[in-house]
Order: sequence, then structure tokens, then C-alpha cells
Amino acid sequence: MGNILKNIKNALLNRNTVTILAVLAGVVVLWFFYNMTVNNAINPQRVPVATRNITAKEMITSEDFEYVEINSGFLESANIITNASQLVGYYVKNETSIVEGAMFYREQVVERSELKEREQETLPDGYTIYWLQVDNTSTYANSIYPGDKIDLWLKAEVDGQFIYDEFINSIEVVSIKNSSGANVFDTQTSSEPAWLSFAVTFEMAEYLELIDRITENRMEVYPVPRNKLYTTEGAEVSYSNELLLQMIDSYAGFTPGSTTTE
Repeated sequence: MGNILKNIKNALLNRNTVTILAVLAGVVVLWFFYNMTVNNAINPQRVPVATRNITAKEMITSEDFEYVEINSGFLESANIITNASQLVGYYVKNETSIVEGAMFYREQVVERSELKEREQETLPDGYTIYWLQVDNTSTYANSIYPGDKIDLWLKAEVDGQFIYDEFINSIEVVSIKNSSGANVFDTQTSSEPAWLSFAVTFEMAEYLELIDRITENRMEVYPVPRNKLYTTEGAEVSYSNELLLQMIDSYAGFTPGSTTTE
């Protein structure tokens, strides 16, 4: 027994043995922390997913979702609802929808009081709705969304020359509807935009309606989207080019405020 202890003691005092043991200990520690990190990253977590297609303004019930397991690491970068208490009795937000099998994102689900029943509820004081006829091409493959702030450009022919310039900037899109009058983003089926509605001042609505009626100069208004920073920075709606206003006035014999927009 004494010889065994003596041999062990001598081995531990040997520099090579100590180095090997230190390396092995380091490997064990690295292996332990690696496995702990991997397990934390792939540790599955149960989240609710839709059991049917749920369209805008529908109330969510306990029968509308079931649970699946997903990588918990994904939840750290996604704003996903994980608890049934945040779903049951809530509503799908206006102009969005949740497809069968999809997870529920927090920005898609609101309380009943947060639903907007009519376009007019989104309008600030002193503004009205203006409708612009569009198609899939003029909306850049339906890439314009409700709440976006975009610019309106005017195209016109004057004395045989074409003018194409920014007319109104930072105008807010209220809704996008198809040819049947349904909100494009309220339905699951493919739906092409036919009309954009905007929040504009009464005077701007008068000018835009005049453009629709001026035919001799082939005046047309086009939507031009901008980036998300432009949408969220909260700039005031304003005219971009006073010369365009003067041109419209001259062809229409118009005095701002001379007509009434309902």
C-alpha cells in the first residue's frame, strides 16, 4: 500500500504528469461549458401556432391554436407570443392575418379597444380621405402598407413636354383595397391592390380631385414609397413644389378653398 501511495505521489510531482492532467482538466471544463451552451441554445420551448387561417378583426379563442416546440434560441430574436393568456380574447390587428400553422407575433395581436373599425378613425383633425386608383405595378408589387408615409409625384404634359416631379411629401397611407373594396391585407387569398386611401388636408384633397378632372394635360398622380425611417420620423404632410400648384391653378381656374370636400 505504501509503495502505491509513493508511486502516485511521485507521478503527481512529475512535471509531465501534471501538464497532462492540467490539459485533461481543461478539456473537461471546455466540454462541460460547450454542452451547457448547446443545451441552452437548442432547449425546446412550447409556443402556440394557429390551427386555422385567422383574418383581421377576428377574436382568438382557445380552439384557434395549439402548441409546438421550437428552438428557444429563436425566441430571443423574435417577438413571439408564448402564453395563451396573451391570445385568448384578443383580436387580430387590422390589415393583417395569421395563416394556419404560423406563430403569433405580438404586433399582430391587439385588444378589442385597439381595433380600428373605419378608416376615419385613423385620421387626425383637419384631414380627410382621398382615394387614388393604382395597380400592382404602381404599388411596386404591393409593397406599400397601411401606416406607411410615402410621397405623391405628379406627371403632366405641358406644351408637348412631360413634367414629372414630387408633389406632396410624407403623406400617410390609410388603407389598400382591391377592386371589390376589401382590404388587401385582411384576406388570405391573393389580392391585387386597386385603390390606396390617404390622409390629406381638405385643400390637398381639392387639388388632387382637380388633377383627376384635368384631362387636356394628362395629369396623373403616382405613389412613391420611401424607407422605414421616413415612415416613422413623423414629418408633416406638405407640398413639395409650389410651381406645380400654380400650374394646376392655371389650368383649372382654381382658388384654394373655393370648393368643399366632404
